Amino acid sequence: MKKTFTLILIMAFFGIANAQVSFTFSPISTTGAERAVVDMNGDFLDDVVSVTANNIQIHYQRPNGGFLETNIPTTYADHTPSWSLAAADYDKNGFTDLLYGGANGVTFMKANDTGTGFEEVSFPQYVFSQRSNFVDINNDGHLDAFVCHDVAPSVYYINNGDGSFTFHQGDIGDFDSGGNYGSVWIDYDNDGDMDAFIAKCNVNGDVNERSENQLYENDGAGNFVEVGEATGLKDNMQTWSATWADFDNDGYLDVFIGSSDGNFTHKLNRNNGDGTFTDISETTGIHALTITGIENCSYDFNNDGYVDILSNGNILLNNGDLTFTLIPYALPNNNGSLGDLNNDGFIDCFTGGYIYYNDANANHWITINTIGVESNINGIGARVAITSDLGTQIREVRSGEGFKYMSTLNTHFGLGADTEITSLTITWPSGTIDTLENVAVDQVISVVEGSTILSLNDNLVSNLILYPNPTQETLNLGNLTGFKNPAYSIFDIQGRKVMDAKVDLSHIEVSNLPTGSYILKIQDSNTIKTQRFIKK
Repeated sequence: MKKTFTLILIMAFFGIANAQVSFTFSPISTTGAERAVVDMNGDFLDDVVSVTANNIQIHYQRPNGGFLETNIPTTYADHTPSWSLAAADYDKNGFTDLLYGGANGVTFMKANDTGTGFEEVSFPQYVFSQRSNFVDINNDGHLDAFVCHDVAPSVYYINNGDGSFTFHQGDIGDFDSGGNYGSVWIDYDNDGDMDAFIAKCNVNGDVNERSENQLYENDGAGNFVEVGEATGLKDNMQTWSATWADFDNDGYLDVFIGSSDGNFTHKLNRNNGDGTFTDISETTGIHALTITGIENCSYDFNNDGYVDILSNGNILLNNGDLTFTLIPYALPNNNGSLGDLNNDGFIDCFTGGYIYYNDANANHWITINTIGVESNINGIGARVAITSDLGTQIREVRSGEGFKYMSTLNTHFGLGADTEITSLTITWPSGTIDTLENVAVDQVISVVEGSTILSLNDNLVSNLILYPNPTQETLNLGNLTGFKNPAYSIFDIQGRKVMDAKVDLSHIEVSNLPTGSYILKIQDSNTIKTQRFIKK
């Protein structure tokens, strides 16, 4: 018999009946550690995943509703995901692979080419695993794996492109005695490559260098430089995870750093857009949340177009003005795994033998599935931007957020009352940019890398701009022979169009553009050429 209970009663008790977020829970029969909500068979419907040492249980979401339970026996895993699980298709065969982060080491479960079995691949090195992620660290189109190490420098596994990995240790999260807990890969400086933030914790309870949060900036050439202090994020606090999102829709990722110790308060740091952050916690209302813990993530739960914060089961509902309203005990205190489990465009939760279905509302939404070609097949590391009457929203495709659980790889946006998306832009790890215009809401769409008009690899040239590049004021154009009545457009690194006009001079004035990286596109009815440039 189905049991349900709507959390509106709890919200009304706390005087927030108009919060527009509630859930109804329904039991689901699981076997083993409940770890993921993610598409396992390539149909882009989020499935429910639980594991034991010798079994992977998948409740496949059916297109017409409900689930099909399947148990896939495996070789006994050397390491189970006692601390974390990450998921992605690292060998590009169309079926999702799993990464188990255990107390003694790391195990990969590689899906076969039919999705009916898994090959167990364990590494011999001792790794007291914490958060794990799939990410293309060296941007070669193959997904690598990163694992936080509790008691030593963190480790990563570089994908050789043939289904095998090469083990590395250090460089990212390299403190001698570890303390690496919650890693998340993000592009904090909008330069088109993935940086790494590591939430640190001292298990002995003493605040010292081991517990200072770290931010590693990717220089685009495979080198990572620790910039926590320079950016203002070298917090010396007890935290097991942080969550990154553009909470004010200004085009830059901000960060909520969740405290895991009652002696420290949660922090919200706003991205200033110049490589630094400002602690704005006192004015945001987040200190109404005094419950601490290890799980923090961000989704737009009420689809109003502003990303909310889920911290240990409590939702900080984004009011759209960098203030938040607390909905206490909205979900179980471990957060669980998040995704859309009834394909209605609203984010649900799975944990503790239950699915917590979002009760939804009248707000509009869109879900985007990213399919990489030159980039990794899941599009992990891609930035997705949509523009509507609300303004511009951004998301990133990530594998492994919070501390323990794996949530959807599908990219979800709420749109409030907006009924059309003016533009939808995906900037891929490869540098390719896909743009769609006038996109309908309340639908799920899939975008294949390079399938739209603005594909840098097809049209990238080096002679559109004669000089200077970088520039402060003017782009002097090169030979435009072959164009007939061309027009130009300039896109920022998020794929947003920031300038456009007819080309009627030999130069383009760009002095009003903010500092950053841009793409110049010149086209007529037959020809399209693009070139990157930097505005100083």
